[in-house]
Amino acid sequence: MKKNKGKRNILAATLVATLMVAPMALSLPSGHVAAATTISKHKITETPFSIEGTRVSINTINKNNTTYIALGHLNNSLDLSTNYMKATQVVKIDGRNRVLQIDLKNKVTTLNGQQLLFGPEPIVQDNTTYLPLRFVLERMGYAVSYEGTTKLIGIHAIQENKLKIISEVIGADGDGKSLLVYYPVISGYENTTVQKKINTFLKKEADRNIAAGSKQMDQVVEGNKKILADNPKATIRQPSFDGHYTVTYNELGRLSLYLDYHIYSGGAHGDTARVPYTFDLATGNSLSLKEVANSNEKYVSIINNKMKSQIKSRNLLLNFPFQTIEADRDYFLNRAGVVIYFTQNEYTSFAEGMQEFVIPYTDFK
Repeated sequence: MKKNKGKRNILAATLVATLMVAPMALSLPSGHVAAATTISKHKITETPFSIEGTRVSINTINKNNTTYIALGHLNNSLDLSTNYMKATQVVKIDGRNRVLQIDLKNKVTTLNGQQLLFGPEPIVQDNTTYLPLRFVLERMGYAVSYEGTTKLIGIHAIQENKLKIISEVIGADGDGKSLLVYYPVISGYENTTVQKKINTFLKKEADRNIAAGSKQMDQVVEGNKKILADNPKATIRQPSFDGHYTVTYNELGRLSLYLDYHIYSGGAHGDTARVPYTFDLATGNSLSLKEVANSNEKYVSIINNKMKSQIKSRNLLLNFPFQTIEADRDYFLNRAGVVIYFTQNEYTSFAEGMQEFVIPYTDFK
């Protein structure tokens, strides 16, 4: 398999990407109310929706510019099923080759077996639990739009490649360190040879990054042992290595995703490195940045110009001036275009995060 030549140092980057939440909700039995945060009464507003082109009005709650709605209103229009398991106080949303589970009691959210770093904060009102619509639907394979003038919320299913992505996990605690890494596994794809090729590659990549992270943790453990030998009463937080993946694009014969590997080896915070992959589902090969830029000979300058423009418009404060990307720069795809990002502490401070720059596909034509 052809490899991306981008940077693969698991300790090279900075900051975990924040999850944007916007609209959804779910009617549940009254017995679950204590599991979520009960808040003061929110105003119910009748909101216009266009669901797969059909106009309907649904009552919603708006909190901090985020729309919340009872999922039960959408079940008949979307290819989703919902279930509330009273004994465990878990909401299960099933459909489009995905299973989203929200544990209201323990405040844990999983998608296809992977625990999400950020889960939705429910609103409980009139024995109904409301969840942010965009948070849920975008993770279930739907596009959500909003028209400011008409206040119309549009929802339609994304036409994805016919495959399922499930999670495998490698975890271990002991010997003074902690390891928990989720990685994706493809199933149900018609080309089983390509499916096996990609899965084998992703497993090897996970093993490689875990080995590097474990090596660094071992060095920290040895250092901690020396500290404890000199000061047995010292309080030391054990090192940890975690990995979570995000699928960003699964359309038109291409699959793009990234893994965020986070290592804590001491101090106020850890370091996060992002490792992206984009595959051609016809061959199972990784695609280079030039290939996804339509093999445009000027792709580097096109990207540079777009990034400089976005840096200026966003008033980003850089550690030093941005000049150019590398020809084999790491990237991932989303529905809007090719995404280039600054790694942790590369051009911006830790607090600025991994700044992302979207270059529309049409720019490369």
